[in-house]
Amino acid sequence: MTTTLKKPQRSARKPKGDGHMRRGEILQAAERIFLAEGYQGATIRKIADEVGVSSTALYMHFRDKDEILLEICDGAIAKLLRSNSEISARPIDAVARVRLMLDAYITFALENPNAYQLVFCGQSGLVSEDKQEATEALGDSCYDVFLSTVHEISANGRLRTGTVDSAAQSMWAACHGLVALLLTKPSFPWAPTEELRGVMLDGLLHGLVTD
Repeated sequence: MTTTLKKPQRSARKPKGDGHMRRGEILQAAERIFLAEGYQGATIRKIADEVGVSSTALYMHFRDKDEILLEICDGAIAKLLRSNSEISARPIDAVARVRLMLDAYITFALENPNAYQLVFCGQSGLVSEDKQEATEALGDSCYDVFLSTVHEISANGRLRTGTVDSAAQSMWAACHGLVALLLTKPSFPWAPTEELRGVMLDGLLHGLVTD
């Protein structure tokens, strides 16, 4: 398993009149710094230096660190919501849809390790409660799409053990545990990633769902 967090070299200072600075460039730099130094250790100046602009130029795009962090979180969760919504609408068996959602969750985490760790492994309470409400609502919507599909399995009498909530939470927790370990313990002699995820998903669904 070769997934690692990458920290590209700092951008050179952009000359005056260089054109519009993309918000995405700021978000990517902030994401790297939040992970490397923690939210409290990151500053607007550090983020601006990483991008290669002045702090004043950065403030033209974001009011403060809170706004940057929340936009990173919103963007990551929105990707998962779009994926879950698309999968849930497919005219296939509910168990197959649940497996696809879990597999998509793992894929997202491994392809976006910085965003995943920031959103799903970061400390809570970094920003004020009122600023977190919209982000939390987006996360709830993402989970609700997954939960509704598990409800379908239960409604068809195919849930072998537990409740809808405990089954859904167990599957989510198992996937989170796998990707968190793969990302934070890259030196461990893991089996091939595709084999690991396949074995885990097979085990989860065969244990929780009847044929």
